[in-house]
Amino acid sequence: MVKITTATEAHIAIIQEIAHKTWPVTFRDILSTEQISYMLDMMYSQEALLDQTLVMRHKFLLASFSDNFTKETYIGYASCRVNQSDSGKTKIHKIYILPQFQGRGAGLALIKEIELIALESGDKALFLNVNKSNPAIEFYQKLGFRIVKEETIPIGNGFFMDDYVMEKALF
Repeated sequence: MVKITTATEAHIAIIQEIAHKTWPVTFRDILSTEQISYMLDMMYSQEALLDQTLVMRHKFLLASFSDNFTKETYIGYASCRVNQSDSGKTKIHKIYILPQFQGRGAGLALIKEIELIALESGDKALFLNVNKSNPAIEFYQKLGFRIVKEETIPIGNGFFMDDYVMEKALF
């Protein structure tokens, strides 16, 4: 069974560990090793994660898996921000599941929890950026997201994110 909990500062090392195990697999056919390393350093250092939570007001969620025979194991995370840029929409900034646990409902559980957070805040939609070559696009489409625009975002060191922006209305 997948359990969702709100991450705290004490969970930063867990988020970092999942990111460092997930990103190289997720992006190996999409981004160079250099860009993956650069982005991990840029987005997942202790300082960057504290800035995201304390200054940028991102809420991090952790997905864990447990059964009657094993202890609880953290298998993924997501982050979101309600009313991103005063848009009345919640942005999903991150959502990653360890490769060996993909397809077991953790991604869906995280999205459903973010939907609840968005609705409780009065937001009318969710949106996210996803690399144009990421197979997760199909997952998002099955959940009701649709592509609303394309963005190419410079992130430093000569690297870019070449993304679709996908959105899902909440009712």
